[in-house]
Amino acid sequence: MSKKTEGKTKGVFLISIISFIVFSIGFLPTIIFGKIILIFISFNEIWHFFILPFLIYIGIFITLFYQLLISGFFIYVFNYKYKPGVYPYNYSNKMAYKWIVVCTLYTPMRRLLEIFPLGATKYQYYRMLGMKIGKNTLVGGTIMDPCLTEIGDNCTIGLYAVIYGHIHDYEKETILMDKIIIGNNVVIGAGAFIMPGAIIEDDVKIATGAVVTKGQLLKKGKIYGGIPAKEIIINKKKQKVNIQ
Repeated sequence: MSKKTEGKTKGVFLISIISFIVFSIGFLPTIIFGKIILIFISFNEIWHFFILPFLIYIGIFITLFYQLLISGFFIYVFNYKYKPGVYPYNYSNKMAYKWIVVCTLYTPMRRLLEIFPLGATKYQYYRMLGMKIGKNTLVGGTIMDPCLTEIGDNCTIGLYAVIYGHIHDYEKETILMDKIIIGNNVVIGAGAFIMPGAIIEDDVKIATGAVVTKGQLLKKGKIYGGIPAKEIIINKKKQKVNIQ
């Protein structure tokens, strides 16, 4: 067995153990909740089954909350946060390995948060993963790499917008990681894509479906749209104003 294959085998095994332990601990409160319910309700009467859907609903939220708490706590305490750079995409590289661990724990949670948005709990989870979020900011899209993402105050990120902090190069077998910095009072339209290294200054508006390319700078107070994103010039002389 080659060193590369051996390293991959060990990496996969260790990540499997980590995910098994973390997610198993996250299920414990739900199991305890179920045990407590069974103490008080034996489900031998018809009315018991009418409250069953409500109990299942509560169980789902208990599971989601504690899975977020345990996975976020694990990443925070053991500092599984990766830094900008270009790294070999293998288990032997420290940063690439951290990225794989975070993806393993974060991806299921990210998908669940798209179905069950938990408001402030979601933002606290992002912060545990290393993301910087300002006040009064609404994140409706997908954050692929929280520890590489910084968002200022009073921002709005529309549904289905995606913010990427990494790019794979499968030919070179490398992974590029870079920060995304978003200023204050920024509006990112639904379905927009923000790529690694992008810097979006204050008061910028990004149109629906726009693609901000790798390392692109969007200047303060301007409007951008298209693929790739370009400044949209509004001709004020042609604008009609109706005064009623």
